[in-house]
Amino acid sequence: MRDKVNKKRKFVQKLRNPYLVMIIDEETFEEKGQIRTSRLKTILVSFLFICISSGLIFTLISYSPLKEYIPGYDSSEIRAKAIQNLFLTDSLIQLYDQNIRYLNSVKKVLTEDISLEEQSSLAETQKSLRINDELNTESVLEDSLLRVFVSQQDKYSPVSRKEIELNTFLFPPVEGQVSQPFDRNKSHYAVDIAVEKNMPIKAIADGTVVFSEWTSETGYVIILEHNFGLLSVYKHNSSLNKRQGDSVLSGEVIATAGNTGEYSTGYHLHFELWMDGYPMDPENFFNFSVK
Repeated sequence: MRDKVNKKRKFVQKLRNPYLVMIIDEETFEEKGQIRTSRLKTILVSFLFICISSGLIFTLISYSPLKEYIPGYDSSEIRAKAIQNLFLTDSLIQLYDQNIRYLNSVKKVLTEDISLEEQSSLAETQKSLRINDELNTESVLEDSLLRVFVSQQDKYSPVSRKEIELNTFLFPPVEGQVSQPFDRNKSHYAVDIAVEKNMPIKAIADGTVVFSEWTSETGYVIILEHNFGLLSVYKHNSSLNKRQGDSVLSGEVIATAGNTGEYSTGYHLHFELWMDGYPMDPENFFNFSVK
């Protein structure tokens, strides 16, 4: 036991023994300087020097362009492009989701497919509109979508009425006798207007053509997209004057009335009005009777 203790003491004593390091000129043997140290001091100074050097090297590599020369480390340009591509991908995903929702709305318009929950909501809206129409003593030829738009916004968003600005001016698509009115119970989400052959069909407001094609059931169909999520649909035309992507003005002729499609039984216009994927009764906004 004593041997072990003696060995430890000797070892510690060796570490603490002082040494004199002299610097001598090799040719003249002249003393140039001397350093007093010990083994323990030498170890501590070396360890401190290694730590400081490692810290400086790490800082230099981490915060300088030198790190780009390390194999496997991406350059700052590549990292910047990767971040930019990440944001671009996120924007494209959001745009894709918006387009999908929009295409689903157009599909719903073409197929007139509405769930039971949506129908109950529409019943309340239509009832409210009928009450408002009974309170009005005069029928107006051109009306706005302010009432419907405000009622929809009041249900599904906290936006106040004062924050809503609606500058959409509606123009009747055609004049004629309504042969079949809007009937939600029979899933007839449109009004059929009896017209003469090749009578001009006009756009109800400024907008963009989102669909202009032939369908076997409804003949030549054209759909316009307007502001505030409004879609207007014109079916059973004999010809179309606008193509998909064209811009139209309010009152501009977009088609000619006809009797095309399997569901048509005579010359008439099948006219639909949709707001955010929900069908609206066009007679609440237009007077189709001949002046």
